[in-house]
Amino acid sequence: MEKTIRSAAVSRKTKETDIALSLTLDGAGRFSGSSGIGFLDHMLDALCVHSRMDLTLAMTGDLEVDCHHSAEDLGIVLGQAMKEALGDRAGIRRYGTAFVPMDESLAFCSLDISGRAYLVYDAKYEWQTVGELDTAMVGEFFRALANAAGLTLHLAVVYGSNDHHKIEALFKAFAHALADAKEVVGGGVLSSKQMLD
Repeated sequence: MEKTIRSAAVSRKTKETDIALSLTLDGAGRFSGSSGIGFLDHMLDALCVHSRMDLTLAMTGDLEVDCHHSAEDLGIVLGQAMKEALGDRAGIRRYGTAFVPMDESLAFCSLDISGRAYLVYDAKYEWQTVGELDTAMVGEFFRALANAAGLTLHLAVVYGSNDHHKIEALFKAFAHALADAKEVVGGGVLSSKQMLD
C-alpha cells in the first residue's frame, strides 16, 4: 500500500505580515527559511528536528514595530498547515506527552489532536527578550498555533533559571509530544464519537 504524504502549503498576507509556509509531517527534521526573528528561527529548527517535520518558510513582517505580529501570525499559519496536513486524523495516536530538560530547566507538554482548541500555558521569564523575540510572545505563538490547528495543548516550565533554556525546553517538549501524537498507528479515528472536533 502506498504511504500517503501528509503535507500542506499555506499562505497568509495582511498589512502586517506576508507568510508562505510548506510543511511535511513525516519528514527528516529539516527547517529552511526565516521568520526574520533569529531566536524564533532557532526554535523552529529545534521543533523540526525533534518532531521530524520538514518546514520551509518565507515571510516578512513589520519587525520595525516589534515581533508581535510576526510571531502570532506565524503561529496561525503553522497551525493551519498542521491541521490541513493531518486531514481527517484517522489512525493517529492523537495524544502525546513529554518532559524535556535543557540544562537547569525542565519543560512539560501534553497535547491532544482533538480538533478542540485550548491552551494552558504556565511559564515565567526573567528577561523581556531572548535575542529579538519578546518572551511574552512565546505563549502567544503557541496560543495561535493551538487555535489554528485545533490542539488541546498544555505547556509548562516546571523550573529553570535561564530563559533561553526554558523556551528551548518548551519547544522541544512540544515537538516530542507532537511526534508521538501525529504518528499513524492504524485503525480509525480514536474517539468514541467516531470523529474529532
